[in-house]
Amino acid sequence: ASGPTYPPIEILAIFNPIETPMEFTIRKATKTDAQAIWNLIHELAVFEKEPTAVAITPEDLAAHGFGSSPLFQCFVAECAAAVVGMALFYPRYSTWKGPTFHLEDLIVHEPYQGKGIGFALYREFIAYAYQQGVQRIEWAALDWNTKALDFYEKSGAQCHTDWNLLQMDAAAMKQFLSTT
Repeated sequence: ASGPTYPPIEILAIFNPIETPMEFTIRKATKTDAQAIWNLIHELAVFEKEPTAVAITPEDLAAHGFGSSPLFQCFVAECAAAVVGMALFYPRYSTWKGPTFHLEDLIVHEPYQGKGIGFALYREFIAYAYQQGVQRIEWAALDWNTKALDFYEKSGAQCHTDWNLLQMDAAAMKQFLSTT
């Protein structure tokens, strides 16, 4: 069976990230992938120097991503029947552009990095977003992760350093609501 067709992307020649050929497949995640997705999220938290920051459980992921009203979608990379990477994203709405997708995490298990898996996940996410008609995709990258920033900028993404990312956790929300 033939798969979906995507618009040509000239930047493929820029990357050619495959150092060692490896067979893998990219597919939509299923509920049974929740533990593997959680493992990758935890691995990313360790890489980002926040090893205790992951508060969700694999059961939360299964309920939030694969129930009757999923809050996110996910592509996984599979190699030798094991999930070794993922791209997790969700819809947003821009008052300037319209429908958008936010790429929350793009993760490849460390031993599988540098083999084209991250690039394939990134391309699959972009192709899916394009096919869905979203007008923009966006994500965040840490300022010290120069490898990721270089990768994204080479692909045509613009890094907006003039915007600050603001967040409020549940404790801060409760505090705000109790004082206003």
